[in-house]
Amino acid sequence: MNPWPDLRAILDGIPWAIAGAVATRAYMPERATQDLDILVRHQDGDEVRKRLEAAGYRYEARLAVPGFLVRSPEGVEVDVLLGDYPWLEEALAHPQIGPESYPVLGLPYLVLMKMAASRARDFGDLGTMLGLATEEDLARVRAVVAHYAPAELDDLESLIYLGQLEMGKISFAQDREASPGIRG
Repeated sequence: MNPWPDLRAILDGIPWAIAGAVATRAYMPERATQDLDILVRHQDGDEVRKRLEAAGYRYEARLAVPGFLVRSPEGVEVDVLLGDYPWLEEALAHPQIGPESYPVLGLPYLVLMKMAASRARDFGDLGTMLGLATEEDLARVRAVVAHYAPAELDDLESLIYLGQLEMGKISFAQDREASPGIRG
């Protein structure tokens, strides 16, 4: 595991959570990544940047999505994502607690973000996370997606199925027996 910067004291009092690849390790085996993504409310962006710079972080650039890149005093890239999602307040009020006791975006909201990003890497993460998720976790994901992105429910079910198939929770042979209309 990479030694990611601890932003808890710097951002004390501002709702935030780890998102992106580092967040996925709360739900699946860790995968390589070069940066730490954090999600904050759009309206908190100026204060977050001010606090990070006061703590020795150096502003590097604007991101292609709303947000900016800073570099820690140790050289770690931190992408600050400025969110204005309808679910953001709910997600930041109830983060998961990650491996180092950092706030991590809850699985349902991480799923929403990764589905919206629509990058190949994100779909790979989704398959793995959803394939490893418990039925209880999947019920929460389904409920949140149904509430905030109901048009994505069919895609979500496909990702769950493919993830469970990949993780060995179901087999193609079992699925063919349950659905005899499938031809190989």
